[in-house]
Amino acid sequence: MSELSAALETIQPELLAMTRLFGLPDAYWDSPARYRMDAEELPDRYRISFSFDNLSAERSTPILSEPDPDLQQLHRRRAARRLCKQTLYDLLRKMTGIHPPWGSLTGVRPTHLMLEALAEGLSPEDAVQRLVTDYDVTPEKAELLAEIAAVQRRLPAPGDAFMDVYIGIPFCTTRCAYCSFSSGEIGNGRLVAPYMEALEREIRACAPIIAASGRSLRALYVGGGTPTALPEKEFRRLLSLIRECFPGACETTVEAGRPDTLSRDKLRAVREAEISRISINPQTMNDRTLQVIGRAHTAQQVRDAYTLAREEGIPHINMDVIAGLPGENETDFARTMEEAVRLHPESLTVHTLAIKRSSRMSLENAPLPDGEMTSRMVAMGLQTARALGMVPYYLYRQKYMAGNLENTGYALPGHACLYNVDMMEETSHILALGAGGISKRIWPSEGEEPRTASGGNFIGSEVNRNKQSTQWVAAPIEIAGRIKRAPNVANIHDYITRVDEMIQRKQDLFLPNE
Repeated sequence: MSELSAALETIQPELLAMTRLFGLPDAYWDSPARYRMDAEELPDRYRISFSFDNLSAERSTPILSEPDPDLQQLHRRRAARRLCKQTLYDLLRKMTGIHPPWGSLTGVRPTHLMLEALAEGLSPEDAVQRLVTDYDVTPEKAELLAEIAAVQRRLPAPGDAFMDVYIGIPFCTTRCAYCSFSSGEIGNGRLVAPYMEALEREIRACAPIIAASGRSLRALYVGGGTPTALPEKEFRRLLSLIRECFPGACETTVEAGRPDTLSRDKLRAVREAEISRISINPQTMNDRTLQVIGRAHTAQQVRDAYTLAREEGIPHINMDVIAGLPGENETDFARTMEEAVRLHPESLTVHTLAIKRSSRMSLENAPLPDGEMTSRMVAMGLQTARALGMVPYYLYRQKYMAGNLENTGYALPGHACLYNVDMMEETSHILALGAGGISKRIWPSEGEEPRTASGGNFIGSEVNRNKQSTQWVAAPIEIAGRIKRAPNVANIHDYITRVDEMIQRKQDLFLPNE
């Protein structure tokens, strides 16, 4: 098998993602008489062509050379796969006449490309032009990335000397129709006590890893789920444990997404624990939509929660909203934005609805706004953030997003969430605790990342090869490029019974020689 063929052997899911970008079904390519792909490895370059009926597209790229053979293999593989996707994109544009706002980009983190271009010494203007020319990104989206990169480069720099902490509380009062996260309804609360016992065990065992690995705590984030769905006694217990085991964070966030889970006593506990940031997330300020998406609260409860938080002296409140919710139009979204202006959070995250296959909304085939309307809603979110004096500071994309758009976080100057940036840009080690958390260890450069010599996608302390196929089986620790991951099990019951195994995974990740 040639180097080019090996690089493209597993690219089909990425090509199908590109096809969906243009609204075409996966079965579109099931007609070999009409569709053809050719890949050729020439002495100095790769060449790829796609054709469908009488339309075709062709591109080529130079074959890269590196002194390090492993690094050369990695860079050549990336170049080949990028070339393949770009060429298919060219054909799809000819076939449909559609220009997706993010061009040929299908990845989660388009900001990476902007930051890479700036690191190479390009000016912001030239970096914008590269994204427009090489990836067909619209100028508006490329300029948004440039603005985000400028904000991120002014933040306290992350690095190998620091570690972030994530603590997951997988309980909510109800499950939102669009949700696919690892969480469950709190119900009668019978799982809360055993879960908190297991979580405390993991926290106490893993907190020393930060100092033992020679690092300092940077940012701490308590998410879920909805941490404030915990009963007050357990919530205070959690905050006390955080203060004891993780002192000195530059920033501490607690998700308080559901206003119906907040009380004055819980907010007072947040302030007494010196939590610097909370999120109160209405998603929409339209009561009809709140019922449709399964949120067991009203818009008035959101207003009341903001009033309570301000009275208790919470210094930073973030608000999450979603563009493209079922049954909403621009007037509905404008009403949510008007309420955001009145409540005046310190940061605002504008999400685009992404319906994951595991969500209830996917199963119910809920009617949704079209991509153009959702795009106008997202633009309205940007205008609202600017009216509030905010700047964009992080951005990411997801599969199955309405209009192939994005999620963008905005904040007042000095209020960007370090954890959000670190997580999305993958620039900091993450110690993740609780069900569904994924710890990450970041290597300073690709060349220092251990890789399997045979080119498998995953490797860990216990990798098993299935002799009946060429597919690798993921071990508890995964390697992807320069990042090594140690996931916790997502199921709450499994987490409770296997917490010692989760502890060991993190010790193996960050303290492998001890």
